[in-house]
Amino acid sequence: MVYSMTGYGKGLAENKSFIIEVEVKSVNSRYLDVILKLPTSLMNKEYDLRELIKSKIKRGKVTVLVVVKKNGNASSGIKINKENLKNYLAVIKEIKKTAKLNDKIKLEHLLNNKEFFESDDLDLYEEEFDLIKKALNGAVNELIKMKKNEGKELAKDLKKRIQIIEAKLDEIGKDSAESVNEYFNKLKEKVKLLLEDVKIDNDRLQMELAIIADKAEITEECVRLKSHLKFFMESLDKDDEPGRKLNFLCQEMNRETNTISSKTISTSITHNTVLIKEEIEKIREQIQNIE
Repeated sequence: MVYSMTGYGKGLAENKSFIIEVEVKSVNSRYLDVILKLPTSLMNKEYDLRELIKSKIKRGKVTVLVVVKKNGNASSGIKINKENLKNYLAVIKEIKKTAKLNDKIKLEHLLNNKEFFESDDLDLYEEEFDLIKKALNGAVNELIKMKKNEGKELAKDLKKRIQIIEAKLDEIGKDSAESVNEYFNKLKEKVKLLLEDVKIDNDRLQMELAIIADKAEITEECVRLKSHLKFFMESLDKDDEPGRKLNFLCQEMNRETNTISSKTISTSITHNTVLIKEEIEKIREQIQNIE
């Protein structure tokens, strides 16, 4: 099964006290790279969250954003710092007494001073952490769904390109036998013209020409290339994580195609190998996005 490495998912969970929002984004990467953006209160749970993600995603650069908010039904969490307020009022009274001022202290003066207020830290207990895992699972499941849908489209495109290569390889196979025989006969005629006044050992000539013609034989390379194409198609359908194997098969397919191109003496075969290499390059680009 083919999964893309790119995708997005969002998860939401809440109870009477908290609202948890989780966003997960994934892009291409050679290995699994998990980046967690967590509130301070969750830093001690980073390992658990990372392991949860690793259990579901095998490859890609994954960015996870977790936002924890107080539910509207819960208390605001804002408290008065009574000690700071008392000290402030005492100082003001002393200033008024020393400066002989009669100005009254207004409420707006106190509200504008942030030192008098403090907010509760979001103390998350096991129940709330289960809520966070629920939201994270929801986001990751959405991400995987998108990765799967994109993977299906990738697989369709890759299969189409493999079929194009197979068709070109069939053409090469048909041209190969004819081109070798034609090359053999041309060499034979050239040698006879060059050595028309010289006595020729026909048996030796036939052997030497056969050796030269054999160097242009590409049957083995065609068989190996067909084998790679077969394994490629099987990996698309059967392997759980085909990305790395497909990349290796691409390298081998390109190697065999280059060998065919270098050995052949047929213009039509050379042309077809160029087209095959173009398709392999397109396949290589596509599989960089496969998990």
